[in-house]
Amino acid sequence: MSILPDPESFKRLADGTAVGMGPAIARAVLAALAMPYAAAAAARNRLYDGGIFRQHHARIPVISVGNLTAGGTGKTPLVAWIARRLRSLGRCPAIVSRGYAARPGEPSDEAAELALLLPGIVHIADRNRVVGAEAAAIRGADAVVLDDGFQHRRLHRDLDLVAIDASDPFGCGHILPRGFLRESVRGLSRADAIILTRASQIDQAARGEIREAVNRARGGHPPQVWLETEHRPVAVRSAGGVTEPIEVLRGQRVAAFCGIGNPSAFRRTLADIGVDLVGFRSFPDHHPYSCQDVDTLARWAASTGADRMLTTLKDLVRMRLEHPGSVPLAAIEVALEPLGSVEEFEHLLDEAVFAEGVSR
Repeated sequence: MSILPDPESFKRLADGTAVGMGPAIARAVLAALAMPYAAAAAARNRLYDGGIFRQHHARIPVISVGNLTAGGTGKTPLVAWIARRLRSLGRCPAIVSRGYAARPGEPSDEAAELALLLPGIVHIADRNRVVGAEAAAIRGADAVVLDDGFQHRRLHRDLDLVAIDASDPFGCGHILPRGFLRESVRGLSRADAIILTRASQIDQAARGEIREAVNRARGGHPPQVWLETEHRPVAVRSAGGVTEPIEVLRGQRVAAFCGIGNPSAFRRTLADIGVDLVGFRSFPDHHPYSCQDVDTLARWAASTGADRMLTTLKDLVRMRLEHPGSVPLAAIEVALEPLGSVEEFEHLLDEAVFAEGVSR
């Protein structure tokens, strides 16, 4: 029996809103477990910073897209945006990822989602990202977009991008498993650019506070580029590939569910669209939906009187169903949209990919 039954419960535990003796004891236990994890992450970073652990250079440029926290920062739309940008400039990018939570013989959730968003772009999944980058070059790629690569320091990168979710920028302020941080916030000093995702969900003053906190974590040295973005819903997509304009959802009775790292962000997206949310359920990140889960969700959606079931694209590719029951199922397709000028960020990308004499 788990004391962390779903992501929202864990979030309440981690941020302290869950009160009482039980949550307090759980936080103390998780804090003790976090100590060796934090020490190991810090020691590993020191070994790379000191050159004791060697980085391997790919023969093509590598752009890493990563985050400081576990899950839910909106990296996939950012990866898609960068890959489209490189392709529009005549490059032949490949995406290299670890393939986390992939079933044997099947693509990972992110790979399946990116295959829908980026048809024709090679996606290589390999726990050894050095091998993955070499495979990308062999297959004709002239640039690598390294998905979830910030902590994978063994592969040298020409540009290190870090996505920070505006709704929870610093993982409740604690290292895993006490909070969501994969490493100390001081690790942000390695980032060339910070991309604040879902920035439209908070006001300008709150964005400024996050930016100041990032600069403090970096020892007072701002990143080369600070870019604020929003995740804009752009379409409704069925498992069969049929797309509809997002406007069709306004006023519809919707039963929604998701298995992602930040379910509250998906709920906020639905609210912004203007749906009548009659029910919402969350599952752990990368949840493998069983036949029983599908049957339960179908009965639940029907009981709410929903016109439609909605989920994320990441969940839809995992379920691969248009009609789990009497209520049709579709996903919200989200695209990353920069807020304000993007010229500095584009220049940074171009410099990393096109600069002459980049070391390999």
